[in-house]
Amino acid sequence: MTRITALAATTAASALLFGCTTDGQAPNALSAATPTAAEVAAVPATSGSVDNFMLADTDYMGHELYRSDAKVIVLISHANGCPIVRNLAPKIRALKAKYEGQGVEFLMVNSAVQDSVDDIAKEKAEYGFDVPILKDSNQLVGEQLGVTRTGEFFVVDPKTWKVVYRGPLDDRLDYGSQKAVADHNWTADAIEAALAGRQAMAATKQSPGCLIDFPERGKVAQISYAKEVAPILEKKCASCHTEGGIGPFALSSYEMAKGFSPMIREVLRTDRMPPWNVDAHVGKFADDKSLSPAEIKTLVHWVEQGAPRGAGPDPLVASAKKRVVQQWPLGKPDLILEIPAYTIPASGVVDYQRPVVANPLTEGKWVKASTYVVSQRQGVHHFLSGYLKEMPADGKGNESRWGASMGGYAVGAESTLWPKNVGTYLAPGGAVGFQAHYTPFGKEATDKSLLGLYFYKDGEKPGLMMRNSVVVDNTIKIPAGEARHKETAYIDVPKEMLLYSAFPHAHYRGYASDLWVQAPDGTKTRILAMPRYDFNWQREYTFAQPLKIAAGSKLIANYWYDNSKKNPANPDASKTIVWGDQSWEEMFYTAIRYRWTDETSAKQVEYDKLMDETRLLGMFDDNMDGKIEVAEFKGELGDKLKPYFAQMDQNKSGAVENSELMAALKMMGGMRRREQATQQPAAPAPAAKPAAGGGR
Repeated sequence: MTRITALAATTAASALLFGCTTDGQAPNALSAATPTAAEVAAVPATSGSVDNFMLADTDYMGHELYRSDAKVIVLISHANGCPIVRNLAPKIRALKAKYEGQGVEFLMVNSAVQDSVDDIAKEKAEYGFDVPILKDSNQLVGEQLGVTRTGEFFVVDPKTWKVVYRGPLDDRLDYGSQKAVADHNWTADAIEAALAGRQAMAATKQSPGCLIDFPERGKVAQISYAKEVAPILEKKCASCHTEGGIGPFALSSYEMAKGFSPMIREVLRTDRMPPWNVDAHVGKFADDKSLSPAEIKTLVHWVEQGAPRGAGPDPLVASAKKRVVQQWPLGKPDLILEIPAYTIPASGVVDYQRPVVANPLTEGKWVKASTYVVSQRQGVHHFLSGYLKEMPADGKGNESRWGASMGGYAVGAESTLWPKNVGTYLAPGGAVGFQAHYTPFGKEATDKSLLGLYFYKDGEKPGLMMRNSVVVDNTIKIPAGEARHKETAYIDVPKEMLLYSAFPHAHYRGYASDLWVQAPDGTKTRILAMPRYDFNWQREYTFAQPLKIAAGSKLIANYWYDNSKKNPANPDASKTIVWGDQSWEEMFYTAIRYRWTDETSAKQVEYDKLMDETRLLGMFDDNMDGKIEVAEFKGELGDKLKPYFAQMDQNKSGAVENSELMAALKMMGGMRRREQATQQPAAPAPAAKPAAGGGR
């Protein structure tokens, strides 16, 4: 028994006798036995029901309440340091073991303002809680449920989202005693009743847990629309929600904000808006589009107050008149390239298009920014681009031929900006190739998109070079029906680099993603966490300060996929899914922008080639031991290589090392080229001369 566990055991009796608050102070016996004023005032925002929410757990995995196929959901209030809730850990494990197989989902919710995610994770491990603990940083979920103490159990019926039971686990713990065995198992009885479709019996007492402080409960004065709400909407929302913007409606007046106020509350509580999907507890990012906790609570509380108009002029009306959606938000580009027009059909499947545009430059330029202007936003999923030294003879700008990137586009990520004194060289002549993903949206439409490039001025040559790469895994294999399938890939970093940004990308089944750095000594640091991936909004996340990555490190990406029926965007939960271009297939693709610390624009290096030499190993090597076991050969490529495992394992170690993998691929590439050469079609026979006097 650890010291902290022993201490908890010895103090549990006194805590049970008097009750306790989360700051360790014991209230008097009377206040412990009767509800406090806060508990009386703690009325859920919706009578007897739970509105949808999305919160991340201590592993930065998102949990959306309504995205569940459970028959019953049990929510349990939690706070660190409380002997009462710690004492419940074995009972919660037993309850989960008994009912999880019957379709009951268990989640703990921590609304305590003093508990950090890291501290909750430590407490979770220390006391063996085996259910996710969700961090309710803004206290909105706890407020809605009316939580006042730890150890409160809320049994929810997902058919109606009604709370069918609220109270303690049982009557084993009381303010004055601790029974060896409970006489009344109220939560278990409520679960049984909900599973059977019966009404649950109410508990005869409240939870004996520790009080949780909700500073704003019952203290929020009437919120001013003009002074508090409208400035937030103007600053953080109106640039997209304006006439001609990418938002579906314009926040141009109080009436518009009031009319959409229920949706504003919903998208904030489910973390769908703003479209900034990285977790605030991991990393710091430039141009952060998220709302602060204070801003979120102001907007949600205003809606819950009935979205009152109040006194004062309407700031949104005045600002809406000044808002103009600019074609080129960064100003007029130095070079505008017209992407070849493409007619998107009303329905059907459109293969990736790879058009090319001739580069008209007669002298080289250093690129510092790029912006796409997309004419058919509904039909364009993304653009990627890269420089080609020569115009391809077949007119196709395949990615395998690309050099430096000229930026990309996805919804919410129209522009790419290079840091000061960092650029990408665009040589004269040649061409710019594009990867274009078009998606039919119900009517035929012709897209005529543009790419604008911004250059450093003559004489302002940047001293440093930006490079682009990707942590990719085209060997992914996602089983049918699996709700949290995990895939891992990495790239080795051969020389010291500065990492500027990351751009996670998956398709409809993408659920969550993160990015880690593993240092040469084996220590791992999470640098980006995306608890809930949103296919509809894709963007690059630029670190507030570039991260120095030591030579010999690994960049490790993890993706989780939801291929189950409870994924509303899943095209078909019955199919095993592998890598593919189309959105109903899947991808594992984290694009990165970086520079080598000892590279300058005048002294360029070839370190990218070193990184590419271990890329395939990083795709297959899921357990990250530096070699590939036979079971790790998966996906289409793995299926092709697996029959040759014994031949590739030249040193008979039972695993394929990277040098052996590279040798096998080199040999197979040579065989393929020889095979293609022998299969060239024969030259056509000379045409027969027409007979004399004849002809056609």
